[in-house]
Amino acid sequence: MKNKLKALSLIFIIATGLISCKGKDAHKTIRLSYVNWAEGVAMTTVAKTVLEENGFKVKYKLGDINPIFSAISRGTSDAFLDVWMPVTHREYMHKYGKSIEVLGVNYEDARTGLVVPSYVPINSIEELNRNKSKFNNRIAGIDIGAGIMKTTEDAIRKYNLDYELTVSTDLAMTDTLEAAIDKQKWIVVTGWTPHWMFSRFDLKFLKDPKGVYGEGEKIKTIARKGFKEDFPFAAELLSNIEFSPEQMNSLLKAIKESDHDFEGAETWIENNRSLVNSWIPAEEKKVVH
Repeated sequence: MKNKLKALSLIFIIATGLISCKGKDAHKTIRLSYVNWAEGVAMTTVAKTVLEENGFKVKYKLGDINPIFSAISRGTSDAFLDVWMPVTHREYMHKYGKSIEVLGVNYEDARTGLVVPSYVPINSIEELNRNKSKFNNRIAGIDIGAGIMKTTEDAIRKYNLDYELTVSTDLAMTDTLEAAIDKQKWIVVTGWTPHWMFSRFDLKFLKDPKGVYGEGEKIKTIARKGFKEDFPFAAELLSNIEFSPEQMNSLLKAIKESDHDFEGAETWIENNRSLVNSWIPAEEKKVVH
């Protein structure tokens, strides 16, 4: 009888070890930061949902870009999935780079610049001053700490633009853009891809002969120092998250068309389950059907 109990105990221990194969970091709380930008909301919502599917508790906090970098560097936030390099967030990476870790690239084909509706008959930033009255001498921007705002301030100086860069939010900027398009008015905004506005409206980037906005950007996931050691499974999962342009566009569409971000994320995950399962570390994979 004792031998039978020992055998059953051994089986239970082995089974428990197999069930708990995500490692000792499972069931702990991970703190994600995000900025209220379309792609950041979408990616963070997906990451939170997938981490929770794999046994983690996830807290996520909205913030501006500078406080987020500061929080990651101080260890009061664990990870952030929306770092644009090499141009947009260069200043923040230079300031905080020694106290953070880059987990991976989650999107390869990002771009920033000045954007106009396709019906506006100019094609270069150099043409803005000649048409400033049609644009009311304004460039519609987003939140003041955003990297694209700093880059646009550089563009205003380098192109000697007689324009005011207005401060608002991603949502307010796209509302302003939509209102102008409805009336076929001239408008120029701080724009970037990936963003749902490019699938909803017919838009174009203005050429940037001086290269202020760079040739292109990669979106990276960063974490606090020590995150990989404290959360090896979660760190590998986050480092594996990567979207193609088509996948990102479908995610942005699902989020935009849903009543709640998490509903859109859950729908997208179920429609892209094989991709999501490919992010789970192979030796500890939890396949969800």
